[in-house]
Amino acid sequence: MSLANKLAEERRARLAAERLLEQKQAELQDANRKLGLHARALSHEIHETRAEVAEVRDENQRVKSDLTVAHQKVEIAERRLWHSIQTIEDGFAFFDADSRMIAANRAWLAVFDGLEAVKPGISYIEILQILTDEGIVNTGARQPHEWREFMLDRWQSPAPEPEVLRLWNGHYIRIIDQRGAGGDVVSLVHNITDTIRHEKELKEARRRAEAANRAKSAFLANMSHEIRTPMNGVVGMADLLMESALDEDQHLYVTTIKHSAEALLVIINDVLDYSKIEADRLVLHPEPFDLERCIHELVTLMQAHARDKGIDLLVDYDLFLPTRLIGDPGRIRQILTNLLGNAVKFTEAGHVLIRVTGVQAGEGAEVDIRISIEDTGIGIPEDKIGHIFGEFNQVDDAQSRKFEGTGLGLAITQRLVRLMGGDIWVESEPGHGSTFGLSLVLPVAEAGTPVERALAGGLSRALVVEPHDTCRALLERQLAAFGLTVTACHDGAAALDLAAGADLVVAAHAMRGMDGSELAQALRAAGHTMPLVLLSSSPASLAQDPARDLVQAVLQRPVARRDLIAALAALAPARWCSRSISSCILPRTGARQWRCSRALRPISSSWTSPCPRWTARRRPAPSAPSRRGRADMCPSSP
Repeated sequence: MSLANKLAEERRARLAAERLLEQKQAELQDANRKLGLHARALSHEIHETRAEVAEVRDENQRVKSDLTVAHQKVEIAERRLWHSIQTIEDGFAFFDADSRMIAANRAWLAVFDGLEAVKPGISYIEILQILTDEGIVNTGARQPHEWREFMLDRWQSPAPEPEVLRLWNGHYIRIIDQRGAGGDVVSLVHNITDTIRHEKELKEARRRAEAANRAKSAFLANMSHEIRTPMNGVVGMADLLMESALDEDQHLYVTTIKHSAEALLVIINDVLDYSKIEADRLVLHPEPFDLERCIHELVTLMQAHARDKGIDLLVDYDLFLPTRLIGDPGRIRQILTNLLGNAVKFTEAGHVLIRVTGVQAGEGAEVDIRISIEDTGIGIPEDKIGHIFGEFNQVDDAQSRKFEGTGLGLAITQRLVRLMGGDIWVESEPGHGSTFGLSLVLPVAEAGTPVERALAGGLSRALVVEPHDTCRALLERQLAAFGLTVTACHDGAAALDLAAGADLVVAAHAMRGMDGSELAQALRAAGHTMPLVLLSSSPASLAQDPARDLVQAVLQRPVARRDLIAALAALAPARWCSRSISSCILPRTGARQWRCSRALRPISSSWTSPCPRWTARRRPAPSAPSRRGRADMCPSSP
């Protein structure tokens, strides 16, 4: 190889080495640059980490400081709480889930009289053993082991019941244990010695007070009875003296004496009844009685007073409710007399309605009787409703009392109703009247005869003439219950316009403009021959009325159910004799054979052929008419 070639190869080798050196230098510079960037990033990370570490160190320091403060506060609160627990007089102890004592205050440990064994860590079973072995607790009729088993069963129950223990020194403690969610138990002990002693003193004081009250009531009952006996003599002698020959002044004096004695007798009777109830000497005497008859008898007694005040007395007795019941009729009459008397006394205008409803479980079973007495009187303020059933209480103020009374009537009534196992209530609105209601469950004395809802082959259309809205509604409902189609009006003039097509007319006697007698004359003059029934609060006063022979029946108002049933049965058109009615007698029994005192000719069911003597002349009025209209209806013989 020539020198030139060798030099060329060396040159080429040198150039290649230079290029490689430049390449390596470039790579080394790039590596140095990357290393510098990484070192710079790492330096930033180290700086940030140092800052975070410093921040965490500061936060940790603050947390440690706060924890220290909080721990100090907890220690202070725990110390104060424990000091408070130590100062209370009631015992307080903690037990863990294994029934071992955690802590207890001095009052709880005082029961054990300083026994060193009773301290934190002792089990509940060991405490029970110490209580019986040391004689700290009086186990009563139980043996020590029985008592421990009883107390352990109580302790292990999820919700232990409070228990009262008697200690050896005569003190009484009440233990209340409360189990927590984790099984821990908090035990509280109350010293109830003073409470037990006070209860015994109260029981003894109550016993002495009840004995004194019974003695007072017995004395009052005896004295009331002794006072009532001569008062009956005063009333009786006043009655006899009033029948003797007296001038006007003397008659006034005797009347005043009688009324005053009767008023005093009412007060004495109220006091006597109340004292008997207070002394538990009032005994009920159940016996069969007719509730509807009892109510109508009371209404008859109150009728005169109500008529003087212009008040209507109404009775709404459920037609399908039994009337023969078993109870104390005297006391039930007394209850109804008090309520009805109050309703009449406190009602100046309007009406007083006695409504009797009930529910019977079955034939011959007990019946739940509901009796309500509604009036349109002065009413009772709502805040006085509970006050009126108190002893010697009345609604009106004592200084401005308008109505007389002892204030014992409703108190006695409430006691009697409750003594019978019933309930009494009142609803009232001042100025709009009151409703007194009572409920009694009474056995049925005998099964009543079923009421026929439709009169067989008889009446179908009835006309009711009654000025009083409530009474008219009652009559409509009662007649409709028998299957009659009822038309009603409020006066005689309207009745004349509606009489056509009616099979029966039921009219009140006392009406404005045209009374019942005048209506009867007008109906007959107009050619109407349907039977006419008059309702009067005084049937006997119609005996001499010229129009008496034009009326087929006169019933006592308010009409009793048995009288209404008898009247409708006797007025069946197919069996009616239009001749003079007063000579025929309707028997009181349920017999089906009707007899007249003289031979009478029946007329057709269409009432188009009255007896000749109907229009020929009127018979003289009978000398002794029936009080309740039973002798005023003349059905012919079958």
